[in-house]
Amino acid sequence: MNTILKFKKLTPNAVTPTYGTSQSAGADLYSGMDTTMTIAPGETQFIKTGLALEIPVGLVGLIYARSGMACKKGVAPANKVGVIDSDYRGEIIVALYNHSSNAVSVEPGDRIAQLVLTPYITAQFCEADELDDTERGNGGFGSTGTK
Repeated sequence: MNTILKFKKLTPNAVTPTYGTSQSAGADLYSGMDTTMTIAPGETQFIKTGLALEIPVGLVGLIYARSGMACKKGVAPANKVGVIDSDYRGEIIVALYNHSSNAVSVEPGDRIAQLVLTPYITAQFCEADELDDTERGNGGFGSTGTK
């Protein structure tokens, strides 16, 4: 499936998101900063992309870690998965957290995260006195097996 995603460059350093291959689910987002940002161990820094997006109604933009940054450098989005609603028109900013024991530098134009577009369903919440029974019932964490 292919959809048109309009975007606006807010800064001269903003980079158009790109897909690594024709089958990539996530589009790379880039640092749109004009200077190097250093993230100390255990620290979160907000990395501006310099982009605003117009996500179509019925879709949500999910910001995930790039495996290269997360596995090789220990840097990933602080909130694990960022959510960009279709009615948001502000700058896309990625909060990167450094899980490693070394300072990590993010240069202008570095790939910092990936954006996945996906449809979503909203719910109409209805309070009930009882819920249907299931095989699992109210078994919580680890209740479905030992392995």
